[in-house]
Amino acid sequence: MAYCDFHLYMDDVEEGQSWTSPARTVTEADLVNFAGISGDFNPIHMDHEYVRTTTFGKPIAHGLLVVSMASGLALNSPPMRTLAFVGIRDWQFLEPVFIGDTIHIRTTLVEKEIRSRGRRALLSWQREVVNQQEKVLQKGLTMTLVEGRAANRSGSE
Repeated sequence: MAYCDFHLYMDDVEEGQSWTSPARTVTEADLVNFAGISGDFNPIHMDHEYVRTTTFGKPIAHGLLVVSMASGLALNSPPMRTLAFVGIRDWQFLEPVFIGDTIHIRTTLVEKEIRSRGRRALLSWQREVVNQQEKVLQKGLTMTLVEGRAANRSGSE
């Protein structure tokens, strides 16, 4: 996918701005597919009989599956000209995510560190994974390297 006119440069966003992503429902197929890719077949995710004996009572989504979903949901909230995912800090797994939960992401830009004479910036985003009851299930800080308008000016170094 090429960048389009609707993709924002780091110059277009300011610290303190917030966005909410579209939502998606977590399915059993998501858990099964993630288990196959990751190799994580822990019974708390896969075994309906076993989880009835736990405090969860039903299968829960893999924590890292939800982090991955959050990354995808945040892709266009806001739609940035992202060059690289740089890091993740202080990610907290607060509540379980169940099959049938519908999640969305709330994002706030908390820091913008301009680099390379405005050609790019390191952006720090506070992210919250929120369910259909507006309960925060996971949260943390992600960092991305984003293109600046100066990167597209002819003659800039």
